[in-house]
Amino acid sequence: MSLAPALASPSSPVIITGGASGIGLASAHALAAIGRPVALWDIDGEKAAAASRAIAEAHGAAVTSVAIDLREIGGIEAALATTREAIGAPGGLVHAAGIVDTGSLDGMTPESWDSGIAIHLRSLAFIVQAIRADLAARPGSAIVAIASINATLGNAVNPIYSAAKGGILSLVRSLADRLAMDGIRINSVSPGQIMTPLLRPTVEALPQGYFEKRILLNRLGDPDEVGRVVRFLLSDEASYITASEIVVDGGNISSQRG
Repeated sequence: MSLAPALASPSSPVIITGGASGIGLASAHALAAIGRPVALWDIDGEKAAAASRAIAEAHGAAVTSVAIDLREIGGIEAALATTREAIGAPGGLVHAAGIVDTGSLDGMTPESWDSGIAIHLRSLAFIVQAIRADLAARPGSAIVAIASINATLGNAVNPIYSAAKGGILSLVRSLADRLAMDGIRINSVSPGQIMTPLLRPTVEALPQGYFEKRILLNRLGDPDEVGRVVRFLLSDEASYITASEIVVDGGNISSQRG
């Protein structure tokens, strides 16, 4: 009996939530560059459509975009139908959609809590539930969920974000146990300080070098550096990796620098 892993088709489509900017967009470019069709799911439909056109022009890959608010679980099936019609049934998922609260404990509200948890954590579970049969039908299918080093370090400024990202790590481990029965892998990526549109306002408001002094590589990361790790985890080269967290932080968590 052969124990060789099932291999993914190089043309297997990938859904990317939060695909219109930041790490989601970088992941889309990384995947499209090797010919994988991508569907950009984003709350900003116009921005997603523009990003899709740019990706198609840059890489010649099949690309589509879907406007979706992940706080509304009922929109998932319609988004899937649009995706399947445009580029085919998915063989991969990158969950990169997110928002960051900055009000600390004092500024937290029931509404902001529900919104953050819904976008980061709840939507991941229900998207996976909706596409499991699609992924199971495509050998080598895989999922990557974007977590954060804040899931480990914690941060007084953004308790909702930190809690949701910690939940992603646990949810990924739980889903990995179930999805392995269908031959589907799932992993998380925890970026550190990556220069995305979400982080830029904070970087610009703080003293120069505020983050860099704690990072062993002495610089902020680029979204493309995370996108390439996502691409690896979705590829056959990562065929024996599941339920894992890959930290991409330039040596932030391990640093003892003050």
